[in-house]
Formats: sequence, C-alpha cells, structure tokens
Amino acid sequence: MQGRRHGLLTVLVFFVLVGCGTAQRQEQVESDVDIAVQEKAPAVPTTWSSGAESGDVQVDWIESFNDPALTALVIEAQTNNLDLAIAAANVDRSWALARQAGAALKPQGSLAAEGTRRGGADSGSPTSTNLSLGIQVSWEADVWGRLSSGQASAVASAQAVEADFRSAEQSLAAATAKGYFSAIEANVQAGIARQTVEILEETFRIVNVKYKNGLSSAKDVSLARSDLASARERLTTLDGSQRDAVRSLEALLGRYPGAELEVRELLPAAPPAPPAGLPSELLERRPDIVAAERRVAAAFNATNQARAARLPAISLTGSVGGASNALSDLLDPANVAWSAGANLLAPIFDGGRLREAVEIATAEQEQALAAYGQAAISAFGELETNLDQGVVIQQRIVDLKEAALEAENAFRIARLRYEEGEEELLDLLIIQQRVVGAQSALSSVQRLLLEQRVNLNLALGGSGDD
Repeated sequence: MQGRRHGLLTVLVFFVLVGCGTAQRQEQVESDVDIAVQEKAPAVPTTWSSGAESGDVQVDWIESFNDPALTALVIEAQTNNLDLAIAAANVDRSWALARQAGAALKPQGSLAAEGTRRGGADSGSPTSTNLSLGIQVSWEADVWGRLSSGQASAVASAQAVEADFRSAEQSLAAATAKGYFSAIEANVQAGIARQTVEILEETFRIVNVKYKNGLSSAKDVSLARSDLASARERLTTLDGSQRDAVRSLEALLGRYPGAELEVRELLPAAPPAPPAGLPSELLERRPDIVAAERRVAAAFNATNQARAARLPAISLTGSVGGASNALSDLLDPANVAWSAGANLLAPIFDGGRLREAVEIATAEQEQALAAYGQAAISAFGELETNLDQGVVIQQRIVDLKEAALEAENAFRIARLRYEEGEEELLDLLIIQQRVVGAQSALSSVQRLLLEQRVNLNLALGGSGDD
C-alpha cells in the first residue's frame, strides 16, 4: 500500500513539473516573438509626418458618413457576401485544427471487447466460450514541449486566420462604400451629360433659327449638330457605366447583378478627417499586422516543435481488463488484471529527416518575420500616403470649384454675346466644353475625397462595422 502511494505521488509530481515546464516555454516563446517583431518593424516616430491629429481612432467609421443607406448596404454585404462566408468557415476550421492539436496533450483511452466461441466439427464435441473486456490508456509526457509547441502553433495560426477574417470584413465594408460612391458619381456624371445635351439641343435650336433668318452659316449648323451628337454618345456611355457600377455593387452585396439597385443622385458630403492615433499604436490595431505577428508566433512554435521531435519521447501506458467464459464472471476481481508501464523512444538515425525539418521550420520562421516587417512598412506607407492625399484632394476641390464657377460665368456671357451676334459659335462651344470638363472633374475629385476617407479609416484599422 505504501509503495502504491509513493507511485501515485511520483506520477502527480511528474504531471505538475511537465505542466510548469510547458507554461514557462510558452511565456519564453511569446517573449522571443515580441523581441523579434520589434526588431523587424521600422523605427516608429512619435507623430505622423503629415501632422495628423492623434486622438482616438474611430471604430464604426461607416457611421461617420451619416448615410443610412450606406450603413444598410455594408450590413447586407457583410451578411451575404460569399467570399466573407468562405473566410468565416476558414476561421472555424482553424480553431478546430487547434483543438485537434491540443488533444495530443491529453491521455488517450480505448475500450476493447472480444468474444469467441469454439467447437469441433462433430456436433457432439464440446464448445467453449471466451469473453474479454479491457481499457487501455496511454499518455505521452510532453517533457520537451513538442506537443505543446504544436498546439501553440496551431492556436497562433487560428488567431492569424481570425485576424484575416476581421481584415476581410473591413475590406468588404470599404469596397462596399467605394462601390456605392462610384455608383452615385456615375449618376452625377450622367446628370451632367444629360444637362449638356439639353443645353446643346437649345443651342442647336437657336443656330437653326438664326440660319433660317440668314444670321448664321451652314458651318455653324453642322458644328452644333456634331457637338449635340457627341454629347448624346457620351450620355449613352455614362448611362452604361452607371449600370456597370451598380452591378459591381450588387455583386458585393451577394445580389443578382441586374443593375436594379437604386442609389442617391448626389454624393454625400465627406466627413472630417478622422483622428489618426499614435504611430506606435498602429501595429497593435490593424488586423493584417496582428495576423502577421500571429504567424510569426506560429512559426516560432513550429520551430520548437521540430527541435523537440529530435529528442526522446516518453510515454506512460496502462491497461485493465478481464477475461472469462461467462459474462457474469467477466468483472469478477479474480478475472481482472491490470498493467502499467513506461517507454522511451529515441530517434537514432532517419536519414536526416528530423534535422531537415528543423531547417525548414527555421526558414519558415525567417519568412514569417520578413513578412511581418514588410506588412508593417506597408501599413505605415498606406497611412502616410492617405493622410497626405487628404490635403491634396481638398485643395484640388477648392481649385476645381473655382474653375467650374468661372467657366459657367464665361459660358453665360459667351451665350449672350452669340445670341446678339458678337461671338462665334465655335468659341461658345469650346467654352461649353470647358464647363462640362470642370463639372465632371469636380465630381470625380469629390468622390476621390470620399474614397480617401474610406481608405484612411481602413489604413487606421477601423472596423467599419455597424
């Protein structure tokens, strides 16, 4: 009895020591990962080079556009988009793999039952019955951390996939918003073209009247007719572009792309530029950077797993069971036997397979670190570029508004002068084209400002969720 107690105590202490060793190894891996990614990340300044405001970053940035229709479309896209559904299923799969990897750390048991009946060919020969029932349990002691490192690698990989999913959600929200703005701008451009056709139809009518009264030439009639035909062709093209933009948006929403979705006629006002937070916070907030960091952790653990695989494996086994020729006597203590044991399996030679596995895991670790460093540099580049573009686009809007206003004033004056016979038709048509060009350019740049706001929030790591 005393020996049995000592044995149980020894096993218990062994379990505790293995568990403590596993926890310490994981803490060390996370520390190593932190140090490694800090060394790979670029030197981070205390403020943004553009001088952006460093307040708290917006999370639900879609709401900042103050457009309920846009908010509803983003929710619909995130609910119905099939690419996002694939990403969600991949998250479930990754966590299932992580749980599967963790199962190797737990004892494994199996139940075995067998029954046989024997007799001779002669019907008078005696027959015998043999019944057996047994339970076998085995557990591999994770002395060197091979199993726990495998589980930690799988968990880190699942966390990376989960971060990828969040990134996909944000990207889908951004794509939906930009698709929505593109469809609206196509409406605006078509409206400008439609207004141009109406103006040219009126101009053509005036030219015809003047021609009939001998106050205009056939050349003027042809010029007016030519410009009117060109304007109608542009309107046809823009109407087609508007339908294409709507189809693209419908596809993002998971709808049939039938160009049936109605969007507003005018672009919404762009919200103010959001606070950009501190540069040091970006790497902890953006899900794509989080995913890259988790892949580094997965690679570090995989390297530890490969190294531990070269060391001896220690397993504990036990079994208990009974055998009898009668079912009622199967569990009689007299018929029950048990056994317990331990075994050690150490690799001696394998043609270099395990050594090369370490080399492969080490190379993959370097790849993951390089990918993290590149992702960090790209993230800072995206944000600085978007911050700068916001300033550029806003100045372009100011200049284009002035250009459009002055072109419209010039067109009104030229039209009056033409009607009074003081201006050539060709000059009037040239000025009219400048008006159209300025209005069209202004609409495009206003859409660019909205997209810049979307891209900026995406670069900051805002969720875009409702």
